[in-house]
Amino acid sequence: MLSLQDVQAAAQRLQGQVLDTPCVESRTLSQIAGCQIYLKFENLQYTASFKERGACNKLTQLTPAERARGVVAMSAGNHAQGVAYHAQRLGLRATIVMPRFTPGVKIERTRGFGAEVVLHGDTLDEARAHARALADTQGLVFVHPYDDEAIMAGQGTIALEMLRAQPDLDVLVIAVGGGGLIGGMATVAKALRPDIEVIGVQTERFAAMFDAIKGTHHPQGASTIAEGIAVGTPGRLTQAVVQERVDDLMLVDEGDIEQAIVMLLEIEKTLVEGAGAAGLAAVLKQPARFAGRKVGLVLCGGNIDPMLLASIIERGMVRAGRLARILVNARDVPGNLARIAALVAEAGANIDEVHHQRAFTLLAAQNVEIELVLQTRGREHVQQVIDCLHNAGFAARAT
Repeated sequence: MLSLQDVQAAAQRLQGQVLDTPCVESRTLSQIAGCQIYLKFENLQYTASFKERGACNKLTQLTPAERARGVVAMSAGNHAQGVAYHAQRLGLRATIVMPRFTPGVKIERTRGFGAEVVLHGDTLDEARAHARALADTQGLVFVHPYDDEAIMAGQGTIALEMLRAQPDLDVLVIAVGGGGLIGGMATVAKALRPDIEVIGVQTERFAAMFDAIKGTHHPQGASTIAEGIAVGTPGRLTQAVVQERVDDLMLVDEGDIEQAIVMLLEIEKTLVEGAGAAGLAAVLKQPARFAGRKVGLVLCGGNIDPMLLASIIERGMVRAGRLARILVNARDVPGNLARIAALVAEAGANIDEVHHQRAFTLLAAQNVEIELVLQTRGREHVQQVIDCLHNAGFAARAT
């Protein structure tokens, strides 16, 4: 099984090849969560993900004969970019198989590193099977995204850096897909600090490792905003490490992850993808579990599709009441819309959208239902706008 010495040897190989990223406290998130939160900014790596650590460690250990053959990898994006980037640096041919649901930003970045990208399959398992077939038919070296000790050792270097920067952490909360990241980090953490707690986090839609360890049976979803950890089958090597060295596993849902993405963007001014926000999502979901403790989180990736990010931000504003929809019933006469708009402005809100509904309503024929989408300061402000309209004689309600 993977050892601390394996990870320390990987750290020597990675010197000067990947960033020793910052690991610092977020005071604002700590206040919100009721614990001391330390963030490891792996989204600052050149490929915006921790995955290049394992990829670099694996590729630098290939024999001359293996280097001449070239490599093939399967990934939903981050492992793909890590392998492609370091293969390009080392002068190796790289073929990357990606499932069809992979965000376009990850596909284009991978191609930008000179790799041949093959889109195949609707799941990671289908893509993996195709990658292995290419390895067999073309003689390529298969670089597994997680079930490989060299990969785990590279990812484990994150824990070495975190415990060097913050040696008194009480708990590490780590996103789990196939288990390579948590397997490497747990190996380091338990060797250096046997008392530290290591907790893995999966999304409810892809709870394969959670089910394998706990003996539960969650139905697998078709998709998740945390596609980086959307793994249907945990690794054989990684599962053994998780079984022995990880203290517990938690599940978060899509809404938890969306909230964490928006908070990191707004508070820390840092962009993470769904998997990168899973750790914070878990802490926010169960604050009592982490209260008063020093918690280390890995912002493991920042490769998110811009359109998905825009949708998440907008939905987050709706949940916070900063983007609100209200219905106003009014007489359908000239000047009433202007009066309503003036009242909204006096209340300090900004009108984002306006829609008149005359036909599809139960109101009297001479009345109109006006739907307003407003930019506000929050839920209390929304109520202030409604009260202002009520005081002026308009029937209004939030929807």
